[in-house]
Amino acid sequence: MRPGRLNLMTAGRGISHSEETPTVNSGVLQGVQLWVALPDAARARPPAFAHHADLPVFTAGGLRATVIMSELGDAVSPATTFSPLTSAEITAAAGAEGVVPLRADFEYAVLTLDGAAMIDGQELKPGPLLYVGEGRTSLRIAAGPATRVLLLGGEPSTESLVMWWNFVARTHEEVLEARAAWESGSLFGEVHGYEGPPLPAPPMPITRLVPRGRIR
Repeated sequence: MRPGRLNLMTAGRGISHSEETPTVNSGVLQGVQLWVALPDAARARPPAFAHHADLPVFTAGGLRATVIMSELGDAVSPATTFSPLTSAEITAAAGAEGVVPLRADFEYAVLTLDGAAMIDGQELKPGPLLYVGEGRTSLRIAAGPATRVLLLGGEPSTESLVMWWNFVARTHEEVLEARAAWESGSLFGEVHGYEGPPLPAPPMPITRLVPRGRIR
């Protein structure tokens, strides 16, 4: 991986992977890992992996947006998606600003990675995720110092999920089945070239796992 690139892993019905730092490295690692729950119609699909080294760029005023998933403005990412969503890394020099087009049927959030951004007049420093809601057609972003933010958006989900350890399911029973399959090595495959045993799944909690929707 290098800055501005995308590794996209689609777990589907089950996948194993290893994340390792090269032996020769700078000692600094900066990146963002996002989990996207597959919609029910796609979650049993075969697992897949793709590396995208050349992502499209959209500019708006003093903003430069590298489109990670789906599209922003006239820039369309080559990455495969299974639900309506978008994400982009937006950079701006000190004092620069611009207006990013949005879809009114999506909900959006912004995360500042470096610097400090003004999001529609509200300051956002690194740390919290700012939810900016849905029904918008644009978003003004301005930089104080040189700034880098992550824009996330998508169609509001209507499904309820159970997320536990590395499993995303719909019911407690599905998590039990996935854990048993992981421990037995019967479903998730093997990472060839990795030196070491598979990571064991932790014990199940003593209480039943309850599905949660987007609104609690």
